[in-house]
Amino acid sequence: LQRQSARLKKLIEDLIEASKASTGNLEVHMEPTNVEMLLEQALGEFEERLAACKLQPVVTNYLTKKYGAQADCHVMADGRHLWRVFDNLIGNIIKYAQPNSRVYIDVDETEQGEITVTFKNISKEPLNISGDELKERFVRGDRSRNTEGNGLGLSIASSLTELQGGKFHIYLDGDLFMFTLGFEKVSN
Repeated sequence: LQRQSARLKKLIEDLIEASKASTGNLEVHMEPTNVEMLLEQALGEFEERLAACKLQPVVTNYLTKKYGAQADCHVMADGRHLWRVFDNLIGNIIKYAQPNSRVYIDVDETEQGEITVTFKNISKEPLNISGDELKERFVRGDRSRNTEGNGLGLSIASSLTELQGGKFHIYLDGDLFMFTLGFEKVSN
């Protein structure tokens, strides 16, 4: 009973956040935010859970390769909301990625001056759904999934990204699952 009430509480909180994010009724404090540092912190938070699933993150910062140690990875975003996006995406990977595999995370810059963060993993179950459908509320890629998720994580991540002026895309190619976030680069 306690577990179910906690799950219901989490569902209600996620529904409220999803509703606020999709309607733009969340407070947003935009400021230069270091994507690389925030990503490292998020991965640190999930280190034990990733290891328990035998998922190995492989992070590549192409800006560092291009510009050296002084590469600037700052975007205009709200650090709290961007943290929640990373939290939802990494949590999704932990739930649905093929165990004993690698998770590739790339930080890059487009020709238009946008910083992108791309997460790639292999799904443990076949995905018979489009990326757009996965961003809808209460939708899961595999209808037989029985984990404790509620199908709101990607919807919240998408809405929070767009609320901050970013772009959120999901790409599926067979079992390859990719999320790409794009934010305007700013000089700090």
